[in-house]
Amino acid sequence: MMHLEQLPPWAAVIIALFVVVGASLTLLGGVGLVRLKSFYQRLHAPTLGYSYGTLLIILASMLMFSLAEGRVVVHELMIGIFIMVTTPITLLMLGRAALRRDRDRKLGHDEVVPPRIRSTEPPAETESETGDPQP
Repeated sequence: MMHLEQLPPWAAVIIALFVVVGASLTLLGGVGLVRLKSFYQRLHAPTLGYSYGTLLIILASMLMFSLAEGRVVVHELMIGIFIMVTTPITLLMLGRAALRRDRDRKLGHDEVVPPRIRSTEPPAETESETGDPQP
């Protein structure tokens, strides 16, 4: 096991570059989330920024600890796979839900009800509206 001071200069430069670029991409994704105007525009920036930023930071971590410990360290792969899979899927589901909500609003449905439950017939009149008791 070597100390970090003994890390080769070429490795230190690559690790620093990966960390800086990865952090910049993650920051760019966060800024895009805040600055973009519509909900749909906001979905794209964090997906790419967080996924690629995390990938570069994890590669830097794997390289540093593999060189420092003298063996291949792959624990970070599980974290990277989890983040790179869940972030796009989560934002995809949010986008689909927003698209459905907007489509239902354009069709004039005030409440969002699944299409199988929604009826095209007008609601039945109640006793208070007609004065006659309902069976």
